[in-house]
Amino acid sequence: MSDEDIVMTIDKPHFVVRLHTTFLEVDLKEGARKELEKLLEANPAFRDSVGLLFQTVVPIDVRLRDIRTVGLDKKGRVKIDIPHRKDLTIPLDQSESKRLVDKLNELIPPEKERAMRDAEEARKAERGFEPGRAIGEKELARGRVEK
Repeated sequence: MSDEDIVMTIDKPHFVVRLHTTFLEVDLKEGARKELEKLLEANPAFRDSVGLLFQTVVPIDVRLRDIRTVGLDKKGRVKIDIPHRKDLTIPLDQSESKRLVDKLNELIPPEKERAMRDAEEARKAERGFEPGRAIGEKELARGRVEK
């Protein structure tokens, strides 16, 4: 993703929060956890398989379509509920938290709708190939066509 799709940036002393049009990025600025974060983000296959183990130590980027709910906890921090993952809590000032939650609640529904539309189009495209595949498989079973 490019810098053009950044909707909001919040720069704190130890981390940076970047809200893009399709995902939320929380990056650490320094230390050993920063190096671990670089490793996880550089290799998507590694992140998908081992990322769940490190999610308590290193914040992993979250697609907006994967977010179930966004709100504030009792201390005014942003709390993001993500199915099948540990909830993400971002410690921000009250005003920053409110701005981020409002913007997330604005961006998440259209992104979820777009994801559902894309999935439906993929299913339709897959169904479009099935009749041709079935005919080819019948011809192969009858021995009329060689592999």
